[in-house]
Amino acid sequence: MRFLYFLIVFGFAWSSLLGQNYKFDVTRKCFVDGATNECVSNTILTALPFLRISPDARGGAMGDAGVSLTTDPNAMHYNAARLAFAEDNLGLAATYSPWLRNLGIDDIYMVYLSGYTKIDKTQAAGMAIRYFSLGSIDFRDDNGNDLGTGRPNEFEFNAAYARKLSPVLSGSLSAKFVYSNLASGRFVQANQISSARSFGADIGVFYRNKLGQSGRRNYLNAGLAITNIGSKVTYIKGLVKDFIPTNLGLGATYEMNFDDFNSFSVTAEINKLMVPTPIPQGDPKFDVDSNKVADYREKPLFEGIFGSFSDAPGGFTEELQELMWTIGLEYWYDKQFAVRAGYFHEHVLKGDRKFLTMGCGIKYNIFGINLSYLVPTTNNRSPLANTLRFSIIFDLNNKAPQSNIEE
Repeated sequence: MRFLYFLIVFGFAWSSLLGQNYKFDVTRKCFVDGATNECVSNTILTALPFLRISPDARGGAMGDAGVSLTTDPNAMHYNAARLAFAEDNLGLAATYSPWLRNLGIDDIYMVYLSGYTKIDKTQAAGMAIRYFSLGSIDFRDDNGNDLGTGRPNEFEFNAAYARKLSPVLSGSLSAKFVYSNLASGRFVQANQISSARSFGADIGVFYRNKLGQSGRRNYLNAGLAITNIGSKVTYIKGLVKDFIPTNLGLGATYEMNFDDFNSFSVTAEINKLMVPTPIPQGDPKFDVDSNKVADYREKPLFEGIFGSFSDAPGGFTEELQELMWTIGLEYWYDKQFAVRAGYFHEHVLKGDRKFLTMGCGIKYNIFGINLSYLVPTTNNRSPLANTLRFSIIFDLNNKAPQSNIEE
């Protein structure tokens, strides 16, 4: 099973070379299998998919939302612009996410360490490290002969700067380095596999403003972030490079403070991968230049990113199918006990991930812990299905200067 999982992760590099009898049906706006005449999935595949795994138990309990939530150290993954509105001078967080535990595998996991520090009232700097271990993998050749074992792993280092642009608006810029070692030194036919490396950037904008009169205040948050804008990668030198998961996230959160003890937040979020939409082999547009490589994989970086809003073969209908949406809820009692729930939805032809999430949080003084649990609602099982993951957060120096909107 571990070897099978490795093939799934690594298979994106070869997926578009597989022969399929697919044709596009103009009426149904989808590709159909020539043998069954049924619509088939046209899921967007990228290199380094671990960059899109939500590393935060708080956001994970709210359907993987996070672009517009209130500030915590894990904002580094979703939208670093949130850090400029931090109320504490320093925040640190650590998250542990087991992977495929539902299948009895105990050595695949992700660890995420993040933190921030306030420079002054208007500026903050953040840093995050992500490590994804794929466990012990059994390698075999085409004939099934044992080639030994390995321990594939992936790594991300991210640094961010956030600044208030006005009392209610902030922006951020992040730089990152990503390293992926799945099977370095091994061979696929006559091709030697190497590690993949990419340099990238994130851009974020965050808005937070109070609503209503002084006293008990409600807040409206809104966020926009473009993450993983980075160079294309390949695991085999000389072959075409693949896009990493550049993503556009747009979300809003409404926070209601009923009294000094009870508050309730509702968040909604939409995400879209800014990479070319695949065209299966068999379609006339798959390889126009006849070089045996899918044309959509050969697009230059920024042509692929900006063209991702209008390149779907099904037109606007298929572009809408590529939107992933999330709804999340969060209730706090006395700013110490939290209960959370959420729902994540992806179109059936674009991956069909649909799941409910739930979780809770406890905060005492400078220490907090968050738990989350995921329940799939389709037969497309999630690697985090029925798995408990947790985050530990430290908020230090609680008497940091407040933002202007709260003065």
